[in-house]
Amino acid sequence: MAEIEDFPISLTEGEVVEPMMQIPSDLPALPLRDIVIYPFMIVPLFVSRDKSIRAVEEALKDNRMIVLVSQKDVNVEDPGKNDLFSTGTVAIIMRMLKLPDGRIRILIQGLSRTRIDAVNTGGDHIRAQITPVSEPLAPENSLEVEALMRNVRTAMDRAASMGKNISPEVLAIIANLDDAGRLADLSASNLELKVEDAQSVLDISDPVERLHRVNELLGKEIDVLTVQQEINSQARADMDRSQREYFLRQQLKAIQAELGEGNELYEEIELYREKIQKAEMPQQAEEEALRQLKKLERMHPDTAETATLRNWLDIMTELPWTKRSEDNLNLKKAERILNEDHYGLERVKERMIEALAVRKLIEKPKGSILCLVGPPGVGKTSLGRSVARALNRKFVRLSLGGLHDEAEIRGHRRTYVGAMPGRIIQGIQQAGTNNPLIMLDEIDKVGADFRGDPSSALLEVLDPEQNFAFRDNYLGVPFDLSNVMFMTTANMLETIQPALRDRMEVIQLSGYTAEEKLEIARRHLIPKQISENGLDPKDVSFERQAINRIVTEYTREAGVRQLEREIGKIARKVARKKAELEGDFKAVKISADSVPEYLRVPKVYNETALAKDQIGTVTGLAWTAVGGDILFIEAIKTKGKGKLMLTGQLGEVMQESAQAAFSFAKARAEELGIDQNILENFDIHIHIPEGAIPKDGPSAGITMATALVSVLSQRAVRKDAQVVAPCGR
Repeated sequence: MAEIEDFPISLTEGEVVEPMMQIPSDLPALPLRDIVIYPFMIVPLFVSRDKSIRAVEEALKDNRMIVLVSQKDVNVEDPGKNDLFSTGTVAIIMRMLKLPDGRIRILIQGLSRTRIDAVNTGGDHIRAQITPVSEPLAPENSLEVEALMRNVRTAMDRAASMGKNISPEVLAIIANLDDAGRLADLSASNLELKVEDAQSVLDISDPVERLHRVNELLGKEIDVLTVQQEINSQARADMDRSQREYFLRQQLKAIQAELGEGNELYEEIELYREKIQKAEMPQQAEEEALRQLKKLERMHPDTAETATLRNWLDIMTELPWTKRSEDNLNLKKAERILNEDHYGLERVKERMIEALAVRKLIEKPKGSILCLVGPPGVGKTSLGRSVARALNRKFVRLSLGGLHDEAEIRGHRRTYVGAMPGRIIQGIQQAGTNNPLIMLDEIDKVGADFRGDPSSALLEVLDPEQNFAFRDNYLGVPFDLSNVMFMTTANMLETIQPALRDRMEVIQLSGYTAEEKLEIARRHLIPKQISENGLDPKDVSFERQAINRIVTEYTREAGVRQLEREIGKIARKVARKKAELEGDFKAVKISADSVPEYLRVPKVYNETALAKDQIGTVTGLAWTAVGGDILFIEAIKTKGKGKLMLTGQLGEVMQESAQAAFSFAKARAEELGIDQNILENFDIHIHIPEGAIPKDGPSAGITMATALVSVLSQRAVRKDAQVVAPCGR
């Protein structure tokens, strides 16, 4: 339920009165985006930023006064003094409404202009040191003021008559307002000015100068409205001309019909009818296509709906309803192709060959969808391309990363402007066969928002029991997806919807070992980079020790993308040398000693052990996506009250492990030789490097417990002792 708080004060919503209270020199500040508030204005505001909400709450605790100041850049989330204009408005909060989504809606009335002297953004809300600006009165019986006020009133009436959205109540108030400053502010607040222009009015305290500025802005607005009216008149004239051309065209068609010429629509309808017959659609789809064709025949050819119908008929007749490619079910050939394209990954290749063997025995097997899960760069997508080549099928890759709209899978309904089929149907149309291999890349990065849940839409696509009658919203008729071979890739399983994960058979691809990377580089990466950089295989050669040094000292990854980039760097430097020397160029042999000449200083340094036994420092072994790593977990004690401090961006599980280790040490203090006075009079600080990398995982508790006991009992940990700390980094 929304909660309303109403504050009875002398200011009411229906009237505007002079402020009757003293304005403090220090008030909470509320930064505004895209709006400038003037004194005496009553305006509702939505507040969503945490600091802004706390500023409103702080104002309500005290005198309900708050400083409203506009931002120079609307995209700045946490503005400072340089991001705010130097002049704002002191306002009083008349009413507050708490909304269910956490935002608040307040009704405020401006009281006075104020100068912003200083801004403090350090607390939980923004506060401003201010100096209220006193506004002088306009000269009485001044002809200049009277002329300016008449001009402003006349210009506001003219702007309203030209289509400006100004309510009659505001125009009535302007007609009867005798205060020059109030007239300027009220007129400016109803012009929908840019923030800079509106702020320029707020900056002027003198009412006469302010009227001059508002009169100038009104003149610009009327010029814009005049041009807008001219454009509308021109558009109306163009529409009349188009209508006239339509009647003339109809007369021309009638004359051509009398002469027996120009029956293009009839020819188009017959062409579509011929395409529908050749497409060999299922009966339901063919009946719908013929029904829509009759509808097109009765429609006027120049209406907008005919273009939509033509696009729909084009897609329906181009889809491969019965066209398919013949599978290559020669298992030996398929195995040879997989081995040519990929080194290692024996378990994955074996599963692929098994799937092909089943297809050889059963015409339409309902096997599970294969989901390749592993870190980036290990060859998940290229493995799908190799399977398609081995099967002799078309390969279609659909990237689902960042997909939020369910219509991207199911298609848009034809009632929407710019409607199109979903990505699945588009991929089949692109392939030209109804049995391609469709690789759904990055399925773990599919999102969901107000436009629907694409993961739920994929449940039907990837379910062999349902996808034989997949209905795309754009087509409006079922399409058989049971012939399509789907494969998916993901970096992690945790973010995939459980029901969707259940549809798939997960195959884990771990990172490559150094030996596998060496063979991949020799067989695939080096020949590829030599070719891409304009070299011949005889121009450059790599020793095994050189490749091994690149792998261990210049890359740290699960896959081989960085390794390929480093090999590419060497190939480019050799290409430059060949281009410069031309005929004098001699073949280059890359040895382990010459690698730094091309790649400079090594990028990876592996710390392996401590130099000596230390108190409070433990060598831990951590699991990472690229294998393993060494962590030196450090603990120190400082004067305090027995508190435990943790640093190093630890996740909740690791924080709980640290607390459990500390409780274990206190519970067995006597057994572990820990002085009780140390537990009561010293704080313990545990740090896990590297501090900039978030860490979480199953535990690392034994490692932290070892460091804790070491520092509490003042016993050094052996430098050659390594404690397993399975924390993800």
